[in-house]
Amino acid sequence: MPDLIRGSSFARTTIAVRAAEWTPARDADDDEAEGGPRQRKGPSMYHDDHDHDLGLAHDLQVMERMVQRRRALRWFAGAGTLALVAGCGGSGDAETDATTAATTATPTPTPTPTPSASSSSSATASCVADASETGGPYPADGTNSSSGSTSNVLTATGIVRSDIRASFLSSTTVATGVQVTLTLTLVDVNQSCAPLAGYAIYLWHCDRQGLYSLYTVAAESYLRGVQVTDSNGQVTFTTIFPGCYDGRWPHIHFEVFSSLANALGGRYATLTSQLALPSSTCATVYADTATYPSSASNFARVALSSDNVFGDNTTAQNTQMTPTFTGTPTAGYAATAVIGLAR
Repeated sequence: MPDLIRGSSFARTTIAVRAAEWTPARDADDDEAEGGPRQRKGPSMYHDDHDHDLGLAHDLQVMERMVQRRRALRWFAGAGTLALVAGCGGSGDAETDATTAATTATPTPTPTPTPSASSSSSATASCVADASETGGPYPADGTNSSSGSTSNVLTATGIVRSDIRASFLSSTTVATGVQVTLTLTLVDVNQSCAPLAGYAIYLWHCDRQGLYSLYTVAAESYLRGVQVTDSNGQVTFTTIFPGCYDGRWPHIHFEVFSSLANALGGRYATLTSQLALPSSTCATVYADTATYPSSASNFARVALSSDNVFGDNTTAQNTQMTPTFTGTPTAGYAATAVIGLAR
């Protein structure tokens, strides 16, 4: 049985470990090679030749002592390492935190774009209610009689149009004069000047000689038209600059209806009013006496303050009811105005 144990792999491993740590015994051949046997100095110098044949129980005790000694060595080595780290400047956790803080970038929040106010959702900065004014003697909206083909052009086919320079009933004559592209913005003064969409605006005015279609020019139907406000509360008309006739400040008539159906029925106007043309533009346009033969002299005899329509309005009303013009008589004008409706 001892031979069997010594021949096992476990015994060979044990013997190899012990042999690595002990000083090997010398045999007779070694002694002879060096000139005869040496006197033994005792176990403190050499191990007995048969020290490894003490059995498995002895080997296990030796292995246990070796394991305990190696554990102690590892413990001392670990304690020395910790002392070295502490002596070199602080705890590992602090260094880890500092390293993490230094290497981990703090995410920068992506700024949320502030939506810009589009024309479809923004209201006019300020507004007042336009003054209610007379429709005058030439409205052709069914409120009086005309000498033309109809007294109510609003019920006629073709009245809904943007370019109002041509007649559209029994004639196709085009009114001549300085071209004007007029954009009107309809707003609700009781809702922070918010745009009013889906409203109909009927526009009309005299020609360059101060005459009105369907009345003083009975055969014509030019310079009249209806447009519906878009999501911005806007309508645009292409027309001409009106002439100035005696006794009145140059102007443009309009009526506002809450829907196109009401407008085409020729009734239920929400507002009837007028736009006053700016003095400086009038003077420039009327200087062309070939195109506007009597306007310059008529204009010289009128004043906005004494006009029987605009004369009793507030300054704020007349300012809003006067369109802003840009352009020239040759190239044409672009004009804009706000219509304030108190609903």
